[in-house]
Amino acid sequence: MMADPGVSDAGGGPVRHIPVLLDEVLAALQAGPGMLVVDGTFGAGGYTRAILDVGADVVAIDRDPNAIADGRALEAASAGRLRLVHGPFSRLDEHAGQLLDAVVLDIGVSSMQIDEAERGFSFRNDGPLDMRMAQRGVTAADVVNTYKPGDLARVFGFLGEERHAGRIARMIEKRRAAKPFATTLDLAQAIEALVGRNPKDRIHPATRVFQALRIHVNDELGELSRALMAAERALKPGGRLAVVTFHSLEDRIVKRFLADRSSQGGGSRHLPQAQVIPATFEKPAQVVAASDAEAERNPRARSAKLRSAVRTGATPRREDLSLFGLPDLPDIRQPDER
Repeated sequence: MMADPGVSDAGGGPVRHIPVLLDEVLAALQAGPGMLVVDGTFGAGGYTRAILDVGADVVAIDRDPNAIADGRALEAASAGRLRLVHGPFSRLDEHAGQLLDAVVLDIGVSSMQIDEAERGFSFRNDGPLDMRMAQRGVTAADVVNTYKPGDLARVFGFLGEERHAGRIARMIEKRRAAKPFATTLDLAQAIEALVGRNPKDRIHPATRVFQALRIHVNDELGELSRALMAAERALKPGGRLAVVTFHSLEDRIVKRFLADRSSQGGGSRHLPQAQVIPATFEKPAQVVAASDAEAERNPRARSAKLRSAVRTGATPRREDLSLFGLPDLPDIRQPDER
């Protein structure tokens, strides 16, 4: 994720999309000729291009129709080695249709989405309060203008870790009664007027609220949780999973999943007769962070973490989202996504 949806990490200008931890991701995937890899977060195609360059075939998924449209030229030039799929990466096993050698996921919002004011992800420039990656369903304006204050406070508190969540929710309830929120700057300025801003503070006071709204509108934590379980189903024995995260909420989910799946479940010394559930992943590799040099070249890499692991031959475990401790919030998904 970008550090601040209101201002760019590059001194106020757009951040050119550069794939984060690219060499480290390629090393974790160990892709090569004859292999099939799913890039679950195609975006601008940085990982996909690199995987194609080492000889592997790619199924690349993105729920943003703009990303798919922009990638058609690359697909056409791939001589059949790239297949683009418009859809959620939580169904990557269905999209692939066969067992995979590797899966890579780059979690969060892309710099292209941030830079497009009409998408409503940022308050750097004014735009509609939208934030939908898939360009369908409930918008951020719908959430802000219709949710009960208690639900708003939980969204801001859980997903944005905003300490003024309750105050901001109550302000929104009062203000929207007179005039519903419609644009990014309208909401950002209302939050700034309530909370105040230290001129020395680089982070705008609306940043955490915007992060929370984006995560909620796109069900990002639920999507990630389901995608990890889909990867478990889709990877063949010896297949490799690599996930790049940019925020502690995302990283915690990946860490919890790999810790659970790399340990045996079931029996204990107290109940040795209980059925032991084999580990579905080997012990995860050591977490990798961006070097100082990469963070200097690419500000988006500053908070990035790469976690990876290798699939065993054990049967996939049943899908159970309770593992991830997701907050109890209104279900934002459309009926066909549930």
